[in-house]
Order: sequence, then structure tokens, then C-alpha cells
Amino acid sequence: MNYRAWLILVFGSLFFLSSCKFQKLMKSGSVDEKYEAAVKLYNEKDYSRALQLFDQLAGVMRATDKSQKISYYYAYSYYNQKDYTLASYYFKRYATNFPNSPEAEECAFMSAYCNFLNSPEFSLDQTITYEALKELQLFVNTYPGSKRTSECNDLIDKLREKLEIKDYRIAKLFYRMDDYSAAIMSLNNILKEFPDTPHKEEILFLIFKSYHKFAKQSIEERKKDRYSKAMTAYKEFVAQYPESQFLEEASTLKEHARRELELKYNKDQLKLTKENSKLNP
Repeated sequence: MNYRAWLILVFGSLFFLSSCKFQKLMKSGSVDEKYEAAVKLYNEKDYSRALQLFDQLAGVMRATDKSQKISYYYAYSYYNQKDYTLASYYFKRYATNFPNSPEAEECAFMSAYCNFLNSPEFSLDQTITYEALKELQLFVNTYPGSKRTSECNDLIDKLREKLEIKDYRIAKLFYRMDDYSAAIMSLNNILKEFPDTPHKEEILFLIFKSYHKFAKQSIEERKKDRYSKAMTAYKEFVAQYPESQFLEEASTLKEHARRELELKYNKDQLKLTKENSKLNP
């Protein structure tokens, strides 16, 4: 038998004996034996087997002084296995059940942090992201003097940035699909929700450009109103970004909008003159 095969046999035998010992403990061990073994396994980072024992102990030790500690280990066991959904649930339950515990603040933060870790990429549904934002903000409000407040604010900024990117991509998709009404609404909502967005220059330009394109494809009766809104959007854009990289294109579109409004005005005046002449022959 070579050395490698011997090692495999030895470790296999040890694993088998350990597994048998664990199964015996699970079936017939005393409460104290199971608790000591569970803590030992937890400290050895064997979270899967530790959880099996903590799961058995949770009910029978509920009325003892160890119940609180079991709940704490239980939440962290899921966290260390990267099961952030269950970890968040049990951290939150710990903070709710033991509000006066020294670990209550820590567990309230960890519940929110697990939701942060669970937050998916921006292209997917962001329900968990909103839940994480709510919990992080609740933590800041509940523990304003906490040393974790700064970290919470950083996490909130990262989540908001993700939501902003999602909204920005959706707005640009509406624009590319020629759905200018939806694009204008979405772009304006970004400015309201994220006033410090780094995309503000482009967003203001796209709002103007969307109004211009919307007017251009409109029926005659709607053009005047929509070109007027385009001119208003243009003025807001150049007021904030007088040296914008989009200024040359914006100026060309603005001149087109101005001519269209002038033409519309002349047509309206001509129509009014004809109507007056009929009334006063």
C-alpha cells in the first residue's frame, strides 16, 4: 500500500468513527453533552453539524440561561454558511427577542447586512434591496450613536447606487424603444429620487431630446405644446451645463424646435386673421 492510499484509509476511518460518534450523540447524548459538542463544533467551524445539535437544543433549552446563546450561535452558523436569508431572519429574531442583550445591536445590524449581501445585481428584482435599505435605515435611526452608523450609511449609498443604475438603464431603454413619454417620466423620476446622480448632465440632455423627438412624431395639434416643453427643457439643461459635451447637438435641435414653434405661430396668426375677416367683411 502506498503512502497516499494509506492516508486516504486513515482519514476515511477517522471520518467514519467521527460520524458514528456524532450520530450516537444526536440520538442518545444528554442536553449538556450536546450543548458542549455544538459549541465545540461551532468553534471548529463545523457549522453544519453544529446547527443540527443547536436545532435539537433550541426547544429543550428554551427556558434556560443558555437559550439566548443558542439563538446567537444559530444565526451565525447560517451566516458562516452563507445562507444569508435564514441568517437575516434569525439575527432579526434575536434582536427582537432579546432587546436588552449586549448583542442586540450587533444582531440588528447583521440582519440588515445579510439582506445587503443578498441584494442581487441591478438587472434582477430589487425587493431584497429595498428591504435591506429599510433595515439599514431603521438601524441608523434606532442606534444613532453606534460605531456601525458610518458603515450603514456606506452600505445604503451602495444600494441606492444600484437602484439608480437600474432606473437609468430602464429610462434609456424606453428612449431607445422610441417610447419618449415613458422615457421623460423615468428620467425625471431619477432626478427626483437621486438628485446627486453622476448622470445628471446626460439625463437633462435626454429629457430635452425626448421632448423634441416626441414633438416631432406628434400629431399637428400636439406639436406646439411639446416643442414648447422641449424649449423649456433645453433652457434648464444649458443653465446647468453651459459647456456640456452635448451642447452642439442640443443647439441644433433647439433651433429646429424654435423654427417649428415660429411656423406654428405664423399658421395660427394666419388662421386667426382669416377668421376675423369672415366675422368682419
